[in-house]
Order: sequence, then C-alpha cells, then structure tokens
Amino acid sequence: MAGAALAAGTAARAQLLPSLPVGVPSLPLPGATRGLPVVGDLLSGISQSEQQAAIAPSLDRLGVAPAIGGLAESSLAELRRLRLGELVRTNRETLEMGQGGAPVRRGVLIAIDPDAEDLARAARLGYRVEAREDLGGLTSVTLRLPRGISVKEGVKQLAKAAPGMTLDADPIYEPAGGALLPIAGAVLAGASPPPVPAGKVIVMIDGGVAAHPSLARARLVQQGFAGAAKPTGHGTAVASLLVGQDGQFRGAAGGATLYVADVYGGSPAAGSASAIVRALAWAASKNPDAISISLVGPSSILLQRAVAILAARGIRMVAAVGNDGPAAPIQYPAAYPAVTAVTAVDARDRALPEAGRAARLDFAAPGADMAAALPGRGYAKVRGTSFATPLVAARLAATGSAQALEREVAQGRGKVGRGIVCRTCRTDPKVVGAK
Repeated sequence: MAGAALAAGTAARAQLLPSLPVGVPSLPLPGATRGLPVVGDLLSGISQSEQQAAIAPSLDRLGVAPAIGGLAESSLAELRRLRLGELVRTNRETLEMGQGGAPVRRGVLIAIDPDAEDLARAARLGYRVEAREDLGGLTSVTLRLPRGISVKEGVKQLAKAAPGMTLDADPIYEPAGGALLPIAGAVLAGASPPPVPAGKVIVMIDGGVAAHPSLARARLVQQGFAGAAKPTGHGTAVASLLVGQDGQFRGAAGGATLYVADVYGGSPAAGSASAIVRALAWAASKNPDAISISLVGPSSILLQRAVAILAARGIRMVAAVGNDGPAAPIQYPAAYPAVTAVTAVDARDRALPEAGRAARLDFAAPGADMAAALPGRGYAKVRGTSFATPLVAARLAATGSAQALEREVAQGRGKVGRGIVCRTCRTDPKVVGAK
C-alpha cells in the first residue's frame, strides 16, 4: 500500500557505456523578452486569463488550454517566447538566457570528459569545479564561472583558453503540457516495492508524484535529482496514465513497476540537462523496458551523449514533441534519433494543431479529451503531448520494440507519424467526473 512518505530510491550511479561520438546540430531559437509585455492583438483568440496561464509559470496546470489549439503558428511562437522570458525574469538568481534564447542555469558551464590540463587552464582564469560526476563512461564537470561573466561570455573565453575542451551550457527543460510547481499540502505517493517481478519496469522522468487512490496499489518508487522529490500535478497525472487503477480509470501499464525520477524538486527553474542525465543514469540501473520523458527543450551535448549511451545498451526512450506549434524549434530529447518521438491526438483521432513539428515523428497517442489523476483525489481533463507520451511508453514496454508496436497502430488525421497507438487507453472525463 502507498504511504505518505517518500519511498527511498537508491542514488545509484549506473554504469552506462563508453562515450559515443555524436554531433550536435545548431538550432536558432527566438529571442526572449526581459519582462512580461502586453500580448496584444496577436493572442486575441484566447482570454486574458488563458494568456497569463500560458506565459507565467505560476500555476501547476494539467495540460494546455483547449483554446491554445486554435491559435495561429505565429501566436504559439510568441507565447513560447514570452513564457521562456518570464521564466528567466522570475528566476534571475538561478537562470539566465543562453545562446539563441534558451533558458540556462546561471553562472555554470558543463565540461564533458575534460582532461586535467584543460581544467587547469580554466582554473587559472578563475573557473572552479563545483561538481564532478562519473556517469559510467561519461564524466560531467560543473564549472562555476568567475563573478560577472555570463554563460555566453564563459563559452567564448574557455573556447580560446582550452580549445580542446567540450563545453556546453546547462539548459532547462519544460514539461510538454502544464507547469511544474509543488502542490501545497500534498504528500508524495510512495511504496517500498517488492523485488521486481517478471513484469515490466518503466521509468518516468518528470516532476514528483502525489498520493492518489489510483496509485494506492502501484509499485512505485521516487528519487529526487534536484533536491528532494516533491509532488506535482503534472507528475501525478503522467504517473496515473501509466500505472493508475481506480474504478473505471485505468493506466496503460497497470501492474508494471514505476520508478519516478523527479528532476524539478518543485521548482520550474530546475529540470536542467545535468539533472536529466543523472536521472537517465539512475534509470539505466533499473533495467527498464521503457523510459517516459514528457519534457522538452534545446539540444545539449551532455544529454545527447547520455541518450546515445543508453540507446547503445538497448534501452528504449520515449519523449514528447511539445505543444508550441509547428513554428517552434524542434524539441529535444524527442528529436534525437534514438528516442521515440510522440505527438497527441484528440478523441476524433485528429493530431493536435498545437503539437510541435518534428524532423522525425514516430507515433501518436491520445492526448486530449481525456482524464488523469489530480494530487490527492479526483481527476482533471488534460491536453498535450505530455499525456500521450506515457501511453506510447507503456505500449513500447509491452511489445518490446517499435517494429512490434507498429503492428497495432491505427490511422488518424494529420501528422501522426506511423500511426496512433493505445487508442483505447483514453479515459473519458465524464466517466470519472473530471473537472
């Protein structure tokens, strides 16, 4: 039975594989705003409250507002620009705007597999090692920048001083549908799982999961990678779509053991590439049948190498393409070739118009006109590619391969990749009284 306390997940450092040489594409992102400007006529298709909810990271929303799907591509792109700008503005102590308008951790750079000589050169310029993590064939060294130097300036300076060192900023990744603030008064779902049976194992990288009747009998363990794990609405909803069981509500992977890697710790300014990579290393140690990632952001050298290492081990990863429309930049980790990219469809099998474009789209699953668990009790209507992703992960874990999964797809309308999976996994909001 689930208790109120966090199930103690071991902070294992998984052995991955030797680093694989992979290139990182350069993606231009729109510029970001310094504050929260007046949105104006561009977003006149949605109410002021919906505009604010889409821009300001102040609520733990479950999915995007249905009205967002009716906006033009230019409006969706503007919402994204404003949202990222507001995220940085409200978290100036920990975030700054990186190259191309992507939020990154303030004052730090990530050196990947650096040698002692390069680190010594950096030290002579005032850079200090803040953390060093051996992720099994992939070494990540966090360098604290000298006071007064921005991340962009630090990259330029170290590129001259230590041209052989592989450097990157530490970008921030968002949930692909909703915000990620902790739920006041909620307790974490937790259970000390028995030895993993012969059944399936799924790892979910997201926010923390709150207690809920649908998760009371779930085999579920959580581990925090940005401080202690904290319950969120987004994480709870995604977990319920995987292993929830409560009356007529059924998750797509009932009976599976679910490991939850919380990369936010209750802060929307967390969710960095370095935290996600630590979570992936932990996930790999669980020998999962699939990893579900409902997060989106820019490409990162560190994240790309970690993904390639897990893929070389045969670990299947599934990620959302995002909800900022076709005009938005291609989102990662879904865009990495080794990751199964997922979009969402509504109850009429139509691709959501706000779903992100993808250089390579694999599958679609229900992501609208459906219910998911609310922290504590009850259900909410959800919308977004975040909620399609766990359904595809569940079916991928069950079938064992994308090729096998392809045999059970249905056709839909719009861009749905190879087809729609898990069409019967949608729980009608009316059936469970979703708000």
